[in-house]
Amino acid sequence: MKRLADNLAEALGWLRDSFSRLSFRHDTAPIATVERLFEFASTRAALIAQKKLYGYLKERMGTRYPKMFEDDVFVRSINIAKMHVFAATLSDMSVHVVAKTAAGASMEADACVDMARACYRSGIADNAAQAPDDAAVAGWHADFEARLDGTLWQNAAIGGSAFTESPKALIRWAPVLDELQFPAMELYAMPAATGALLDDAAVDIDAWIAEEVEIAFATQEGAAFVDGDG
Repeated sequence: MKRLADNLAEALGWLRDSFSRLSFRHDTAPIATVERLFEFASTRAALIAQKKLYGYLKERMGTRYPKMFEDDVFVRSINIAKMHVFAATLSDMSVHVVAKTAAGASMEADACVDMARACYRSGIADNAAQAPDDAAVAGWHADFEARLDGTLWQNAAIGGSAFTESPKALIRWAPVLDELQFPAMELYAMPAATGALLDDAAVDIDAWIAEEVEIAFATQEGAAFVDGDG
């Protein structure tokens, strides 16, 4: 048991060190300028990416999670995954913060596009040294440009509709072994956190997600008990 605890502590320390290379902190300073808005989007994206990747891997691997950090391939995979998840989360945050700003300032769509593009480029540039390669960076920018073409800014300002890319990136890039993937018919839950919830520093996100998963599982198990075929 002590060995497991030591391994887990070592794994957590490695993850914290890895993410500390991103522009990362729990940013609560006032946002009074465009530059501060961009900085907030970048640092909050790094925080969310860390929590999502760490939580996802730990939940899926259970007691095997600390042991995996002894595998060089797994460690390299995390380093790649963290930047892809960060880039996707930054995409969501850039759209979210600009949409919220636009809603209060009556900005035109073209102005929203320009601001969101500048916000995204700023966050990627701040963390360019951690990118896997130039091709990955080019791909992130291309994906974001495609996203901007189809963004409805009024809709993006409502609820959590801007947060669409980070969940997909997490599932795609997190280094989870095939035998740990969800098999057919197994229960799973993907709580949808709104932008407002993520922005609220007073909310315990981890506790909220745990509660949402518990409710989702209870609902699915109840339906399976009543309607299942045994």
